[in-house]
Amino acid sequence: MLSGGGGHQRKCHDGQQPLISVDGVHQLHIFIFFLALFHVIYSALTMILGRAKIRRWKNWEREADAMDPNSEQAKFRLTHETSFVKAHTSFWTKTPVLFYLVCFFRQFFRSVGKSDYLTMRHGFISVHLSPGTKFDFQKYIKRSLEDDFKVIVGISPVLWTSAVIYLTLNVEGWQAMFWLSVLPLVVILLVGTKLQAIISQMAIEITERHAVVQGIPLVQVSDRHFWFSWPRLVLHLIHLTLFENAFEITYFFWIWYEFGLHSCFHSHMIFQYLRLCIGVAVLVLCSYITLPLYALVTQMGSTMKKSIFDEQTNKALMSWAKHAAKKKVDGKPGPIATHNPHSPSGSPQDSPSHPHSRKVHGFQTTP
Repeated sequence: MLSGGGGHQRKCHDGQQPLISVDGVHQLHIFIFFLALFHVIYSALTMILGRAKIRRWKNWEREADAMDPNSEQAKFRLTHETSFVKAHTSFWTKTPVLFYLVCFFRQFFRSVGKSDYLTMRHGFISVHLSPGTKFDFQKYIKRSLEDDFKVIVGISPVLWTSAVIYLTLNVEGWQAMFWLSVLPLVVILLVGTKLQAIISQMAIEITERHAVVQGIPLVQVSDRHFWFSWPRLVLHLIHLTLFENAFEITYFFWIWYEFGLHSCFHSHMIFQYLRLCIGVAVLVLCSYITLPLYALVTQMGSTMKKSIFDEQTNKALMSWAKHAAKKKVDGKPGPIATHNPHSPSGSPQDSPSHPHSRKVHGFQTTP
C-alpha cells in the first residue's frame, strides 16, 4: 500500500479527511529508518573515538601499577605543592565567575591530565577497595563505558517526544531547526564545564582538609559533586545530546533524499551548512573530550558500577573450578578456599569461613 498501490488505500467517509496521507506515512517510515540508522552510527562512532582517547591512559595505568611505595612520590609534601592541587587551584578559584570560566576553557586544552588520572585512581581504590590493591582502573573504565553504551544507543519515548517537538516547531520563517541545532552544542559544553568544575572542587577540598599529604592526595569521593547528587544525569544529558545531534543530521539528509538539496526546506543554505558544522563539532567534542571526561569523573561517585565485578567474578569461578577438579582427582573432599580479589596477598581472612567475612554479590569478601 505504501509503495503506491492505490487499490489498497482506504477511503475516508464523506465529509472527512485523513489525518496523514499514505504518502506522508511512507515518508515518515523512511525518516524513522534514517533516524535509527544515523543514531546507531553516530553513537558507535562517538564510542570508538572516546575509547581511543581512553586507550592513551594505559601508559599511566602501567606507571601507577609499577610505582614504588618508597619512591619520592610517596614522600610527605605540602598539599599545594602536589601536581594535582597546583593544576586546579589558583586565584581564579576564589571567584565563581572566573572559576567556571576557567573550567569552560580547560575542557578544550587540558581535559584529563596525568595527575588527574592518578589522583582519581588513587581515590577510587582507597575508598571502594583498599589502599595498595592491584587494580586495573583503566580497564574498569572501559568496561563501565561499554555498559553505558547500551544506554546511549537506545531511543526512549522521551527522545521520540523531543523529535516530535522539533518537527512541530519547524515553521516557515522561524529557522527553528537551526536554533534547535545549537542546543546539543550548549548542553555538551555545560556538561564538560561541570565535569571540570568537579575535578577542581575536589582539589580545593584537599587543601581545606590537609596541609601536608603523603604521596598522591586522596580525593573525597561523593555524589554531592554532581547535579542533584545524581551522577547518572550526566549520562542522560550526553544521551540526549547525541540523539538530538543525530536527529539534526538525519533531517538534513532526509530532506535532501525526499525533496532535493535546494528545495524550499533549504531556502537558506547557509543555515544548513552551519547546522552540519555544528553537528561535526558536537561529535568531536562529545567523543574525544566530554565522554572520556565523563567516564573518569563519574567514578568519583559514592557507589561503584556493577562492571567492577565482571573480571573478578570470572577469576573466582576459574579458581573454584580449578580447586574442584583438583579435589576430584585427589579424592579428598573438603571446603574450597576462595581468594579475595581485593586483597593484595593471600591470607587466612580470604577464606569464606573467616568470622569477619561478608557477602558481596554472592561472593565472600573481608572488610
